[in-house]
Parts: sequence; C-alpha cells; structure tokens
Amino acid sequence: MEPPTNPGRFSGPVHAVSVCSEAAPAIARALSEESGWQIKRVSLKARNPNAMPDTVERRVLEDFDARRAVGESPETLAYSAEVDGEYRFMKAQPTEGLCLACHGSEVAPDVEAALAKYYPNDQARGYQLGDIRGAFSLRYPVK
Repeated sequence: MEPPTNPGRFSGPVHAVSVCSEAAPAIARALSEESGWQIKRVSLKARNPNAMPDTVERRVLEDFDARRAVGESPETLAYSAEVDGEYRFMKAQPTEGLCLACHGSEVAPDVEAALAKYYPNDQARGYQLGDIRGAFSLRYPVK
C-alpha cells in the first residue's frame, strides 16, 4: 500500500483534511501490519491527539528543531537507536509549500471549517516553509 505523497492533489486542501484524518491512520495501520513495525506520525504541535510524541520522540523532535535552527537541511534530519528493547527510527517531516494551506498562519475559511470538524483541538498551525512539522516514527522490537 503506497501512502499519498501529496494529499492536496485529490481535490484541494478541504478534501486533504478528510484524507489526512481518515486515510493516513489507516495507511499507517496497514503498513504496520504488513511490516511488523509500529509506524506513526508525531509532532510537537499535534493536530491529531494520536500524534503526540512519547518522551524519546519529543527529545528527537526538539533536537530536529535545534539542528534546523542552525542551518541543517530538514531533508537530512533522521534518528536511529536501540531504546528499551526496540529499534527506533525517526525521519523529520519538513513543511513544504502545499502544507501551508492547512498548517500555515493563514488558512482559508473553508479549510478552517474542515479543520474544526475533524480536529477540534488542532495545534498544528503557524508553520513556515522549511519548519519541522513533525516526524515519521518507526519502532520494531529487538529480538
């Protein structure tokens, strides 16, 4: 199963909100079941409560932000380590131009309405191009 690489390509940002809220978790579950890895997206400013980072993920996300602040390219930001009997891998998810329609400082009224419907406690706003919006987090038990 291939994840959508551009949720907004379906029919614009309003439709992308529903795709991200419904399809993205289903895709992550399917990929987790197929691979044996626990796969999820995490963020310091989560839109979905299921995307809140654990202690390790929070530390890594803060490190990604610090590295980005001193000029490291967001595309190179990754982490891997064995932690508490699990192999953990994280890859930064930088904010791209299309992301700003839903995650930027200025959001269109129809997108605002969709976000309020699907994510009443949304915190994932105010990003600028290149900011670290979150990360893909993968975990696998070490045998």
